[in-house]
Amino acid sequence: MDFSPTKSDGVSVSMDETMSTCDSFKSPEVEYMDSRDIPAIESIERKTFSNLYISDHVEETGNICNRDAIVEMETDDKIIDVDDNYMDPQLCATFACDIYKHLRASELKKRPSTDFMEKIQKDINCNMRSILIDWLVEVAEEYRLVPDTLYLTVNYIDRYLSGNMMNRQRLQLLGVACMMIAAKYEEICAPQVEEFCYITDNTYFKEEVLEMESSVLNYLKFEMTAATAKCFLRRFVRAAQGVNEVPSMQLECMANYIAELSLLEYSMLRYAPSLIAASAIFLAKFILLPSKRPWNSTLQHYTLYKPSDLSDCVKDLHRLCCNNHNSTLPAIREKYNQHKYKCVAKKYCPPTIPSEFFHN
Repeated sequence: MDFSPTKSDGVSVSMDETMSTCDSFKSPEVEYMDSRDIPAIESIERKTFSNLYISDHVEETGNICNRDAIVEMETDDKIIDVDDNYMDPQLCATFACDIYKHLRASELKKRPSTDFMEKIQKDINCNMRSILIDWLVEVAEEYRLVPDTLYLTVNYIDRYLSGNMMNRQRLQLLGVACMMIAAKYEEICAPQVEEFCYITDNTYFKEEVLEMESSVLNYLKFEMTAATAKCFLRRFVRAAQGVNEVPSMQLECMANYIAELSLLEYSMLRYAPSLIAASAIFLAKFILLPSKRPWNSTLQHYTLYKPSDLSDCVKDLHRLCCNNHNSTLPAIREKYNQHKYKCVAKKYCPPTIPSEFFHN
């Protein structure tokens, strides 16, 4: 290809696009105010405090997510506060609990059917779906797309297949159309429609891709936001790294590797994204430190899952990890064999998980 879609040379971003259009807090029509004009300053401060509902109340330290706190495990294991960094605005420490509470509620709404292959589809099967997703993993790597784009792509594909019978000759067309939609949603510089035609060896015309894009958007009613396993992994990895038992990047890469393996498996649709993310953390910690109990009170607190809740999902993910070396779908394994992902796909996966690790 002559150029990469990830380049942004010569592209400028207007700050106007990021500015709020909210009318609640209008700026005073004053260009400059002398600091000695005390009455005017006090007037503005009173209005600001009134609008923002700023309270003098300060929460007690050590009270972690007290609004949604679960009963602590009856052990000496202390819950570690992962929302203690208020200086970094990217961490959203003030309202992180509310964000993930909302994600847990919304993850139940935009999930695909768990039996659409049996009830809806006549011309495609689970293997064809897996082959498509394996290829899309390669496309995402080629175009250096963010992980969220891949997860959203699979979500759109499965939701569309849950209500529309698909001809096998058009399954790849559905895949590139969904990836194009997800890229527009997530990427700063999304690949153009011509590039999605190119990666299919021009099997489909530009008009066909755009027509499929329109069909997907209309069927999904333009509801593009969806809580995926990747959303929860960010939070759960942070909770797992509360105690630095393993190198943080290694744990993160291993959990991402396991979670991406679940995308290939149609049967994994029966598990909620948050459950897959929590189970990926459990299994990643077990593979990296097989002699140590993977779960603790911090993880239980932030994931809201007990070890017994994870048992079935962890065992299914464990089966995928153990069998992946013999898989005919190598894209994810090859991706995570790279040094930038700490070569976690080469890690030895113990054949069995001690049953006591699933005891609460």
